[in-house]
Amino acid sequence: MKSTGIFRRIDSLGRFVLPKELRKSLDINQNDYLQIFLDGDSIILRKSQISCVMCGSHEDLVDFHEKKICRSCIKELSQQ
Repeated sequence: MKSTGIFRRIDSLGRFVLPKELRKSLDINQNDYLQIFLDGDSIILRKSQISCVMCGSHEDLVDFHEKKICRSCIKELSQQ
């Protein structure tokens, strides 16, 4: 795991600021969702995708190789 050398203090509500440089380099924007994972004693944040990677739909999503695909796109792919 690569260290960024950046330190942030947690406030009384458990919040911290993700530095602008990191948000920009990881294409994390306002209102994006972050998925939180635990790996031993480490916390891992990953930008979460909550829409279909193919059509952008937000409904009837299925996980496929850590990506979201709607059932409509799955059906369309299976017909080809």
